[in-house]
Amino acid sequence: MSALLQNLALTELKGVGKALEEKLQRLGIQDMQGLLFHLPLRYEDRTKVSSLASLRVGSTAVVEGEVVSSQVHLGRRRSLLVRIRDATGLLGLRFFHFSAAMKRQLEPGNQLRCYGEARPGATGLEIYHPEFKVLNQNLAVPELEQRLTPVYPITEGFQQQRLRQLVEQALSYLASHPPTELLPLAIQQEQAFPHLADALYYLHQPPADADLALLESGLHPAQRRLALEELLAQQLGMLLLRQQSRSQAACPLLPYEVASDTSLEERFLASLPFKPTKAQERVTAEIFYDLQLAHPMLRLVQGDVGSGKTLVAARACLRAITSGYQAAFMAPTELLAEQHFQNLKHWFEPLGLNVGWLTGRMKGKAREEVLARLAAGEIHLLTGTHALFQEGVNFQSLALVVVDEQHRFGVHQRLALRDKGVKGEFLPHQLVMTATPIPRTLAMSAYADLDISVIDELPPGRQPVTTLVLPDTRRNEVVERVRHACLEGRQAYWVCTLIEESEALECQAAEVTAEELRQALPELKVGLVHGRLKAAEKAAVMETFKQGEYQLLVATTVIEVGVDVPNASLMIIDNAERLGLAQLHQLRGRVGRGSTASFCVLVYHPPLSAHGRERLQVMRETNDGFIVAQKDLEIRGPGELLGTRQTGEIELRIADLKRDTDLLANLKPQAQKLLEETPEIAQQLLARWRGDKVRFAQV
Repeated sequence: MSALLQNLALTELKGVGKALEEKLQRLGIQDMQGLLFHLPLRYEDRTKVSSLASLRVGSTAVVEGEVVSSQVHLGRRRSLLVRIRDATGLLGLRFFHFSAAMKRQLEPGNQLRCYGEARPGATGLEIYHPEFKVLNQNLAVPELEQRLTPVYPITEGFQQQRLRQLVEQALSYLASHPPTELLPLAIQQEQAFPHLADALYYLHQPPADADLALLESGLHPAQRRLALEELLAQQLGMLLLRQQSRSQAACPLLPYEVASDTSLEERFLASLPFKPTKAQERVTAEIFYDLQLAHPMLRLVQGDVGSGKTLVAARACLRAITSGYQAAFMAPTELLAEQHFQNLKHWFEPLGLNVGWLTGRMKGKAREEVLARLAAGEIHLLTGTHALFQEGVNFQSLALVVVDEQHRFGVHQRLALRDKGVKGEFLPHQLVMTATPIPRTLAMSAYADLDISVIDELPPGRQPVTTLVLPDTRRNEVVERVRHACLEGRQAYWVCTLIEESEALECQAAEVTAEELRQALPELKVGLVHGRLKAAEKAAVMETFKQGEYQLLVATTVIEVGVDVPNASLMIIDNAERLGLAQLHQLRGRVGRGSTASFCVLVYHPPLSAHGRERLQVMRETNDGFIVAQKDLEIRGPGELLGTRQTGEIELRIADLKRDTDLLANLKPQAQKLLEETPEIAQQLLARWRGDKVRFAQV
């Protein structure tokens, strides 16, 4: 948009003083441009009167009729029930809050015009708390709306009508201050979308004959025009982040042939009881190539559960150490971080390397000792949680950061470790990993700042997991299945899922379940692990289970990632309908790690919702993480797949990564071209759509 309009203050609008300006700013609206890009969530059709007979449950409409009765009902909740009639039928209007003045307006004989949503009620179809006007026979009947009525996202204390009036004023500025067209001409011509000003006018004030279904689906050309521009801005932000990172210096890690101690890598590979897969070797080679460059590696490694990402990351860490530097390995939970610590310690300590451990719960002398050894360079590899990037954690020579389960961390958190590079002058290389496979279209947008490697092969011997779906009415059969498996020498998990988003209730449910199973299966040793145990207690329970001393482990979803017990061949997930596909797939991945045929039983509480049924069906039909991820994207959208922290960085206002997949196809090269040829337009696009969020691309 032109600089003039962009710089126009909200106080230019009639009736906007300091107090109203502050309310608008709470909606993220800073100026006139922000107001015009604050688009409606949906629309109401108040352009025509519908007959009462045409109403259906869920339909929202304008109706007119004569009041035939008006009575206060004293049921469970006091209400005023008004019945109106037109030539085609009757309709109830129900008010739970009403005054004496309202009752007088709603007396029999009065003619009403009402607007609201029809619902099933005690007297047939009813509208609860409709908006209404009394049509006085002595005065002219008020005109119906000429356009669809926009409904905006608003904040507390702000009325829709007030915001509509302000937007109408702002639209009047467009004639004298037309917005700048920032979309490259090639894209405009290819898509044949309307001009920006026309799109804004249309979306704020759609004509009466507008296709409401098309608008509500987000597929109207005016919406697509703006979605395309927003996606382009989002690509620019991610590419700018990548460009700025690449302009920074990193320590080139020595190629294997000239590393100071090649025997370490040789001894490490020789110590493994297996040979890396071809996919692991390919991805490792891609990482090693990046590590020898003088700018920071930014690489995402995707791999299904059990594909061997940790081994690939360990070899990258070893490359940093043999080049004379330190590495950090960060995980989102203490349990997962502890698993990595134990694995890496088992691999690296026989090589004479020191692996350290740091979490937010570590206090006092233990913490001070770790920090002192880290700063002195005595710890070669530090593992832990987000505590690794807190203040006071100083590495002597950090050259590589590995972040596991990337979708649990936001971009800001991942970038915070950059400041801890060698001498504060060199940025560490970054390797981020996820066992939640990401569909290509989502990866193109959410991870445009990263190179992507895929480990698309499972190690030999991994068993496919057979998935069963059973109602909880067959719980006794499930318990017998557990008994049978454990008495044959195998082990099993029983996972209790989240109840009403409360960790306390989830832990309580796990404790109750563990006690019930101990009574039902007295011949088995039953362990219990949940989020409220201390890290050392969790680790002790997991180690006891891994050693085979517990045959059945009752757990909450804390075991979702990072747990590796080859003898466990049975996974029971209680109330599986409560979990998303990504979590279900992760939990299923805890079994099938040995040579025994493995099973996952999804126990649900009927009746299932449509989405619940679809999710469980997907789990039953496929073990392929990429198919699961694509279905997850289709069912629930990108937010669930990326996790709330990561999605917070995307915050798309009108575009939808699931719906607008086709718009993403050629955006990355277009964004690259914009950055290279017209950086000033790229900055204007970023400012228009990202506002103050542009700063995250400059961290």
